[in-house]
Amino acid sequence: MLNLQGDLHVCCAAGSAEEALAAMACQPDMAIVDISLQSDSGLDLVKTLRHRYPNLAILVLSMHDESLFAERALRAGANGYLMKLEATEHFVSAVREVLAGNIYLSAAMHEKLARALTVPRKKPDGPIASLSEREFEVLHLIGLGFSTREIAEKLNRSVKTIETHQANIKEKLNIRNGKELMRFAIQWIESQ
Repeated sequence: MLNLQGDLHVCCAAGSAEEALAAMACQPDMAIVDISLQSDSGLDLVKTLRHRYPNLAILVLSMHDESLFAERALRAGANGYLMKLEATEHFVSAVREVLAGNIYLSAAMHEKLARALTVPRKKPDGPIASLSEREFEVLHLIGLGFSTREIAEKLNRSVKTIETHQANIKEKLNIRNGKELMRFAIQWIESQ
């Protein structure tokens, strides 16, 4: 789709964070990153790209609900977030917006963030809001059915580190054990 545009050209593609970082040798103006990479975290890749290439335009393209991930992607360093469900209709305009130096979000997400900035909140949006970025990511992966070992491999962390995140999640969400945590995570994912 991008190559059909007269002024846009895809110079490289990658399936993992390692491949993406190696592909930066082609010096692209923009990176389009999926949150769910095969063995890596897309949010970690965004953070790494932002740190190494501060002027790089970054658009996150994901199947995950923007109400859960867009703000986290922007905090990680992305310049925009587009859900794959909307990609066909808005993809080229999202790319152009981000390349122009603007932030791209859906109209609904712009409204939500604007309200969050202008309407004082007495408390965060539920207990999930109290989780750190990594805890949120671990909870998400638990909800998708990943085991502790699989999460550790996917996030390139030790099993002990993931267990610590799980303990913190249980404490913050007032959950007694691992079985309850798994049930909570699955129900939370299904409700999104």
